[in-house]
Amino acid sequence: MLSSKTPLTGLKADFFRHPLDLEATKALKQIPGIDVMVRNLLGPLGEQFFYIENIAASVLVGEKQLPQFHQLLLEACDTLDLEPPQLYVRQHPVPNAYTFAMRGKQPFVVLHTSLIELLTPEEIQAVIAHELGHLKCDHGVYLTMVNLLVLAAGQVPNLGGFVAQALQAQLLEWVRCAEFTCDRAALLATQDPKAVMSLLMKLAGGSPTLAPQLNLDAFVAQARAYDDISKTEIGELLKSAQTSQLTHPVPVLRAREIDRWSSSQDYQSLLQGDKMGYNGKAAPKGGWRNW
Repeated sequence: MLSSKTPLTGLKADFFRHPLDLEATKALKQIPGIDVMVRNLLGPLGEQFFYIENIAASVLVGEKQLPQFHQLLLEACDTLDLEPPQLYVRQHPVPNAYTFAMRGKQPFVVLHTSLIELLTPEEIQAVIAHELGHLKCDHGVYLTMVNLLVLAAGQVPNLGGFVAQALQAQLLEWVRCAEFTCDRAALLATQDPKAVMSLLMKLAGGSPTLAPQLNLDAFVAQARAYDDISKTEIGELLKSAQTSQLTHPVPVLRAREIDRWSSSQDYQSLLQGDKMGYNGKAAPKGGWRNW
């Protein structure tokens, strides 16, 4: 069992949503007809294909199947005030996790076995909570589209090609910003910034053999150095070029964001209930912005 967490009853997505996520989501929604376009591209057949394929090739976690991961899921959902999705474990050599939220279906989260083998229980819970952040923030429609772009490249090539022409750059920009929000969800669920940053460190340069040798303090210092370099004009250009085709921000930048937010008054206030009505206060319209 992990240490008990402070339940964040009444937690709303806009209480912790990252400003870049807010801006990117607004920009995406300004594309005329994008919601209808994405739903039509997915369609019930495409959604059903990936739902059935996942059931066929993964193990559903529950009370009698890998119960230690089921408990991590339930605890994170309780802390984040969220109904539990299904959780699957899938044999795969590439460390990864992803979420699907489809119309008329219970959402599900998938963890790759190689990711589990790399992490401690606290870090696994951080991964689960990160994925729960997508559900908490209602990222479903756009997130499923991004996951299809990544997972369907070899299975539905025409879909990937069409989307690449029309939406890919905008969707990738959005999902990179959404990842910052979901890292915050991971922090809120674990309430341990070291667990979240250690997870990111292992994603950057870990393996089951090397993970115990990694130094988190050195990695955080590295993250701060990257952040300082990228503040220059040329640094910003290089950073943009480096990440433009990625679905996630680089791990050092994500670690720097968590390092900052975990020290902020906004984070501490959420843990104390100051922004969820515990003290008779309500979040202002539009959510709580930081920095």
